[in-house]
Amino acid sequence: MTAFLAKLVIDPAKREKFENAQTELRDLTYAQEPETPVYELIRSREDPNTYYCVATFTDEAAFEYHMATDFHDRIVPDIVDCLAEEMDLSFYDIIGDPKKGLNR
Repeated sequence: MTAFLAKLVIDPAKREKFENAQTELRDLTYAQEPETPVYELIRSREDPNTYYCVATFTDEAAFEYHMATDFHDRIVPDIVDCLAEEMDLSFYDIIGDPKKGLNR
């Protein structure tokens, strides 16, 4: 399994547009990508203009599928338009079997 963590610092004047676009992307990801068990946006408590997007994928093919969806291509430009600085994107390998946690 693979994951990414994206640090997103936004223009505060574009907060509503950013959160709406991210929410739409999350909802469509959950609805159409069963191989993406986690796709969430979290906001910093210290700096309300700093967000992190965390996503997990069952494999690299699931990540590539996510990146190629029509809704990703449609929504991401709106997200990028809200950024006050360049996105910091890092990739990670998941340790263990995260699907076990889904059966709680």
